[in-house]
Amino acid sequence: MENEKTATIGVIGGSGLYELFEPGTADEIDVPTPFGATSSPISIGTMSGRRVAFLTRHGRTHSVAPHRIEHRANLWALRSLGVRAVVSSSAVGGLHPDYAPGTFVVTDQLVDRTWGRADTYFEDEVQHLSFADPFDPVLRRAAIDAIAALDVPFRPTGTCVVIQGPRFSSRAESVWMREAGGHTINMTMSPEVPLAAELGIGTVNLSFVTDADAGLAPAADETAADATAGKHQAATEAPVTHQAVMDRLARANEVIVRAIGSIVAAVPDDYTPRELVPASASARVLELRP
Repeated sequence: MENEKTATIGVIGGSGLYELFEPGTADEIDVPTPFGATSSPISIGTMSGRRVAFLTRHGRTHSVAPHRIEHRANLWALRSLGVRAVVSSSAVGGLHPDYAPGTFVVTDQLVDRTWGRADTYFEDEVQHLSFADPFDPVLRRAAIDAIAALDVPFRPTGTCVVIQGPRFSSRAESVWMREAGGHTINMTMSPEVPLAAELGIGTVNLSFVTDADAGLAPAADETAADATAGKHQAATEAPVTHQAVMDRLARANEVIVRAIGSIVAAVPDDYTPRELVPASASARVLELRP
């Protein structure tokens, strides 16, 4: 049974989402972890009639760079509070014309291009995570139905390429990632999603496309050779900047929060995450003391 210090649903806020509850309506707690401090204190409140634990990924003043986020601490803290389902929000760039700025995406696949990040809880034992479908199918179905009912531009699938950051892509990298099958680009989905899975937490991701990455919009009939040679269609938008991303997120904040609330409401009451590593292994990680 949930009490004021527990929740079974967690929300991880991405860039631009630093508060989820009205001031004075949530309990705020610091959760010590074996992996250091979380990116922000955790707020526990009510959203869409459900108890929700909220943590903002970059800190409340956007002070934590993507390559410096301690995802192990964030996920361990949420799981220790009882969270079994995480709704994560992400600001992403669009690599494909069908994923234009202003579009919501319920991500279904990712390609990890990060390096050097602490990406597993199992440093001293072998646990092979089953990761063919990174995002929980039950939560994705609930999210798709919830977002489809809203009057917003929406894609029910999308492959996100996760880059190291904090820099943005070169034009050549942007074309290459699209040619490789990427629809969106982001800096934080990995190792967040696999770490959640290692602790027995199901994840669903709601991305909001803020930009067109390096500004490229290759023509539909363009060949890979043309793209490599630089013979691509003129950009329809200027290359991404941090300020442009934040400005677009600020304008969209109300609809992003509304969309997250719709997904939270749609999480089944009897939801049970997939067991992608043995539950006993997850339990050993949770038994670690700060």
